[in-house]
Amino acid sequence: MIINHKNSNDCPILYYDLQFFADKDSKTEKPTPRKREKAREEGQVAKSMEINTAFLLIFMFAGLKIFASFMYKRITSVFKNTYMLFPQLDDLFNVSSMLKFASDIFTQTLIIVAPLFAISMVVGFSVNFAQVGWHPTLKPLKPNFDRLNPIKGFSRLFSKQALIELLKSIGKIAIIAVIIYNCIVDEMENLLLLLDMELMPFIIYIGSLLINIGLKVGLFFIFVAAADYFFQRYEFEQNLKMTKEEVKEEYKMTEGDPQVKSKIRQKMREVSLRRMIKDIPKADVIITNPTHYAVALQYDSSVHSAPVVIAKGVDYLAMRIKNIAKENNIEIVENKVLARTLYQTVEIGEEIPPELYQAVAEILAFVYSLRHSY
Repeated sequence: MIINHKNSNDCPILYYDLQFFADKDSKTEKPTPRKREKAREEGQVAKSMEINTAFLLIFMFAGLKIFASFMYKRITSVFKNTYMLFPQLDDLFNVSSMLKFASDIFTQTLIIVAPLFAISMVVGFSVNFAQVGWHPTLKPLKPNFDRLNPIKGFSRLFSKQALIELLKSIGKIAIIAVIIYNCIVDEMENLLLLLDMELMPFIIYIGSLLINIGLKVGLFFIFVAAADYFFQRYEFEQNLKMTKEEVKEEYKMTEGDPQVKSKIRQKMREVSLRRMIKDIPKADVIITNPTHYAVALQYDSSVHSAPVVIAKGVDYLAMRIKNIAKENNIEIVENKVLARTLYQTVEIGEEIPPELYQAVAEILAFVYSLRHSY
């Protein structure tokens, strides 16, 4: 909006309302706790798959190095037992023998891969738990037909996220190739001797070389994962940002419309005020300061152990309390310090604190003596 004014020299002055140019759909506001909670319920969390890959590589190859001898013994045992069955081939080809043979092979295979399987399960769970905590949800598994939309799928192929993932993949492949190349170059002299090696030393050497390469690649992925984790958190925060209108609507849904709440509070204050005004005639004394504060006290020894504040107010309300007191012949006593203290420290319906007993008792005694004199 542009407002045109003229100054004393008849020169036009233009004022620009910058809100007119503001983009109402721009997501500039930080996500609310409710928005974060809803995203988590939908399975949307800041998580880097590179961290899973890095730790899985390291622990899987470390597991191979630790359990290599165990796995080798089990594998050779399976082959030996299989070869021992060759003389019994005539008895082997029947249903019961084949089932037993398949069951034995399956059991041994499970035993061989069990250490690596256990490592992958523990590492995968631990890494995910460390990143996002424990909040299981099945919502990401629900069918989403929007993913089958070819137009949206085509747009995702050429999105900024797809381009970043492509560049990341190219970079990772290039660096992994450099790591493998360097490892091979360092072992070139030993590799030339492989032709003269027997089978078992050959297998052991190749296995050891592959494990070392895998560990080095895994260590490289640690650095990639750290960078990717911070990038994913940044992207996640950007995607969660909200427009000003979204924040307002969410506030209305969770906290209620501010205008409605304001009206409710106003009604409650009016009801409270009417109740307070109605209780003033029951007061034993009104303590004032005398122009700004007024506090009405009532003491009924059969109900309360100490005097109770049944009304209080400042300025106009204080004047109204005193007028009602005069209409009902209630004594008004001036005590500036006590009136201010009662108003600031005691709420309506509460008993006065023990430190004020003496001062209030003297005033009540004075009031009661006046009544008896009448």
